[in-house]
Amino acid sequence: MPHNKTAILAVSLMALALAGCQSDRFSSMNSPAPQPLPSAPSGVVTSNQLPPPSATQTDPSQFPEAPQQTQMAAIDPNTAAEVSTGSVAGVWSVNVAGQSCRVATPQTKFGAGYRAGPLRCPAPMDGVKSWNVEGKQLAFYDANGSVLATLYSSGAGRFDGQTSNGQPISLSR
Repeated sequence: MPHNKTAILAVSLMALALAGCQSDRFSSMNSPAPQPLPSAPSGVVTSNQLPPPSATQTDPSQFPEAPQQTQMAAIDPNTAAEVSTGSVAGVWSVNVAGQSCRVATPQTKFGAGYRAGPLRCPAPMDGVKSWNVEGKQLAFYDANGSVLATLYSSGAGRFDGQTSNGQPISLSR
């Protein structure tokens, strides 16, 4: 009986293979190739020399005037709201003296505070390694534990303050 099943299987496979060769799907390979498309007119090509660069000479010792510092609202630390580590944890949009970046503030212990991860931030926030809450104040620290910025809560989802070199800084969600 096992030989009958093997023979039937072999005959079935042969019939299937032969049926595939009889298919119309191979007939398109024998048909003539499509006619090429007529070429489109290309127009006239000209060539000329480029004009010389403009002769405006600038004095490299003269720089444009520095932008004005943005004014930050004065925050009274006495009226600032209490800050908790849970309210700081997350990802923040940071504005440092008009330049924007992002900082992640997870609640992962790191040194005396929590790990921080700046993303393409300008100095000094590019050196932030950790953060911590001290009463009503949020502080960011570098790898040596030096304070890079101090901020106070100025409402739901916002902190304002200044960097260690006096630049205004704000965090918002």
